Amino acid sequence: MDDSIKILDVTPLAKDWGRLDRYEVSHGRRDGTSQTVKREVYDHGSAAAVLMYAPEQQTVILTRQFRLPPHLNDDKAWLIEAPAGLLDGEAPEVAAAREALEETGHQPHDLRLVANAYMSPGSLTEKCACYLARYVPGENQHAGGGLEEEGEDIEVFELRFDAALEMIGTGEISDAKTILMLQALALVLARGESL
Repeated sequence: MDDSIKILDVTPLAKDWGRLDRYEVSHGRRDGTSQTVKREVYDHGSAAAVLMYAPEQQTVILTRQFRLPPHLNDDKAWLIEAPAGLLDGEAPEVAAAREALEETGHQPHDLRLVANAYMSPGSLTEKCACYLARYVPGENQHAGGGLEEEGEDIEVFELRFDAALEMIGTGEISDAKTILMLQALALVLARGESL
């Protein structure tokens, strides 16, 4: 913990699905001086995500679902992503496996943590535990699609890993956690490691 950081004031702005607060904070600068800034911070909890890979077929399972923020930026509202969700009090690996099963119908095997990363540290408290895992094609337990009671309407699809990697360059995949996990998998495979 940095002793030069002092929270001077916290003003609650909104509380619904998450909490939005305005902070007034004083912190040390690199030149030894101090400055005071105001920042709005959104907290809705941390998350877990998993990219499932079938080594023999060289395929991955991805999802597509509606996301309002990209739409507000005039981008496509239906984002391609790896399965992910909030921890809801669970250990990250438990949440990742639960979300994968809920969203895709596939059970991930041998989860391997590749990063515990902040998704947007300038304004969100969310940290996402990102995993790689194996799956067995054709052994899904149900069709997936998410939980209707949570408003989820998730398309599930399987594609070749190399095609998914190409989708980063074309902009078809723009979700940070999914890009991180696809690139992590590329590194694992380039080193000759197995999942």
